[in-house]
Amino acid sequence: MDTARRRIWGWWFFDWASQPYNTLLLTFVFGPYFQQVASAHYAATGLDAEAANAAAQTYWGWGQSIFGVFIALMAPILGAFADGAGRRMGWIWFFSALYVIGSWMLWYLVPDQPDLLQAQIWFGIGLIGMEFATIFTNALMPDLTGDQDMGRVSGSGFAFGYLGGIVALALMLVLLAENAATGKTLIGIAPILGLDAAAREGTRSVGPFTAIWYVIFMVPFFLWVRETPRAATGVGQALRDLGALIRRLPERRSLFAHLGSSMVYRDALNALYAFGGVYAAGVLGWSITQIGVFGIAGALSATVFSWVGGKMDSARGPKPVINLSLWVLIAVCLVIAGMSRNGFYGMPFGAGSAWPDRLFYLCGILIGAAGGALQSSSRTMMVFHTRPERATEAFGLYALSGKVTSFLAPAAIALGTALSGSQRIGIAVPLIVLFLIGMMLMHWVRPMGERA
Repeated sequence: MDTARRRIWGWWFFDWASQPYNTLLLTFVFGPYFQQVASAHYAATGLDAEAANAAAQTYWGWGQSIFGVFIALMAPILGAFADGAGRRMGWIWFFSALYVIGSWMLWYLVPDQPDLLQAQIWFGIGLIGMEFATIFTNALMPDLTGDQDMGRVSGSGFAFGYLGGIVALALMLVLLAENAATGKTLIGIAPILGLDAAAREGTRSVGPFTAIWYVIFMVPFFLWVRETPRAATGVGQALRDLGALIRRLPERRSLFAHLGSSMVYRDALNALYAFGGVYAAGVLGWSITQIGVFGIAGALSATVFSWVGGKMDSARGPKPVINLSLWVLIAVCLVIAGMSRNGFYGMPFGAGSAWPDRLFYLCGILIGAAGGALQSSSRTMMVFHTRPERATEAFGLYALSGKVTSFLAPAAIALGTALSGSQRIGIAVPLIVLFLIGMMLMHWVRPMGERA
């Protein structure tokens, strides 16, 4: 394998290594486990089942909002620091350590007398590590290949990452995560390594498992990826350049619109990922194992369509891929808004009907397909709005745009759920509005960004 090809593969391995934080922790294992533990905690205080579920979802939502604000404020500043210093790899090492420590400590959320605040804090530390490491690895992207192949490299990276998430999730479900009712894993065995199913040690091991996975699979990244040497400009100059970039944003209409559009639709997409498993647990009564199978189906779809979307991106540009993905996600939210265990938009399901489960599995497949293609093409579009020497600053600003309102969707879901007392209405309606706003702002984004 030649050096350039090996460098691309090393860069792809970051996606493979880091994806379990989203797949296992945020969405399909730890998030639903937190929902179950928090719901039981609130039920013990005297709340009925629906109120307890809503209270747990609200607590989870506010936690994500607080850490999202912190990430938003720090992302562009750290990007400017890195560009000013001319180096990025040291930052990736540092935030990788936060990723590993934060995820490992989730082991300590026990089902009896749970410390919900401590779990939220450690989850947030790991999330900070994952998000900031992603900024600095994305900033390496402009040096990997030319513009004509950028969509394929981005899409293949996302596909490889989702594939890693599938493998990690499958191992978790088969060997470790127990069903709360039976104490058995997906294949009917007790959790391996002598873990105590009654204490939910199989499911709680998702934190250490995610940390170990990251440590192992970041090795190719650190061995094969090398920075292009750049002259240091100094932190002060870098911050002045960042300020100038922000002041000039209204003059760069395409970049301004892309940041605004992606700010809104990525916020909505992240919330859809974060609350999908919570919705399945609270509305449909799914077990962790069922949610995990749902996650595998969605991740398989994301793997395939990230790759397909990357091909379309290279052939036609990222904008058509983004618009199509948004329409699919709006349709999914409309399904969620009208579906419960008992019926769909006033049409009742028969007793014990499998249709609610089938519909939500279909939603998961569509979320994976549209979400994977959307993220990949959004990253490509950002590359088309920046220069290699200022890429960390630009991707820091991109992260800011993705996080500055990251409190908005979780907060809207938390507020909507609290006011309506309904998980499905609280999730679906705010997200539909955000996806529509993102689509409207895409009108001002040029198909190939600021490239000639």
